[in-house]
Amino acid sequence: MTSSRPVRLGVQVQPQHAPYSKIRDTVAELEDLGVDILFNWDHFFPLSGEKDGLHFEAWTMLAAWAEQTTRVQFGSLVNCNSYRNADLQADMARTIDHISAQSGEGRFIFGTGSGWFERDYDEYGYEFGTVGQRLDSLADNLPRVEARWAKINPAPTRKIPILIGGGGEKKTLKIVAKHADIWHSFSDAETMKRKLEILAKHGEDVGRDVSEIEISTELRSLGEAEADELYGLGTTLFTLGISGPDYPLDGVKKWLAWRDAKNGA
Repeated sequence: MTSSRPVRLGVQVQPQHAPYSKIRDTVAELEDLGVDILFNWDHFFPLSGEKDGLHFEAWTMLAAWAEQTTRVQFGSLVNCNSYRNADLQADMARTIDHISAQSGEGRFIFGTGSGWFERDYDEYGYEFGTVGQRLDSLADNLPRVEARWAKINPAPTRKIPILIGGGGEKKTLKIVAKHADIWHSFSDAETMKRKLEILAKHGEDVGRDVSEIEISTELRSLGEAEADELYGLGTTLFTLGISGPDYPLDGVKKWLAWRDAKNGA
């Protein structure tokens, strides 16, 4: 089931182990290279390497990217729903959408998830709770985000795409079926095939055609043959993470060539 959508490459510039000047320069180089989407992540501490190494906050960084860039779409992979009031998240997203609208329409993607890194919660004073409680909170908050966008003044420049990260089959995929424009997971081809069938069933239950949802996955250690399999199942957004201090771009250039070949460029 190859999708009619073009293949897109997103690069997650992990905001760890580098001064912000290096992050800024990397963002500029990635936009010049032609990547489709830039992501960061919504954590307060590094996820690899020195646990107390250099690290920066996600949303303030995204506002800077909105002003710095002119073409590329961007967002968090993913925002942690638990840290912020739902209406505040909507307002921040709308504001960044407008900041990025140099050519008429904003370029912000509202990537969100339920949260998982306990240290973030413990050190910043948020209640960690259980996986189920965090997913229930995400399910409760997304309608509030959408309702705030519908009445906020000024309104977003366009329908802000919602990307939901996670692969839980009972709760997460139901939330995806209800709200997502993009679904992001970490799936091999066999797992992806099964989860897409489950997502389709959730779509039937909530009355939505889930073919509207763009399918995204992380490349990580995948080879081109494995990426081809996922593309054959309908995956069109592929993401690659790069970390400071150096943010190597060789892998990005390789996957850009693969993307262009898939798109017939």
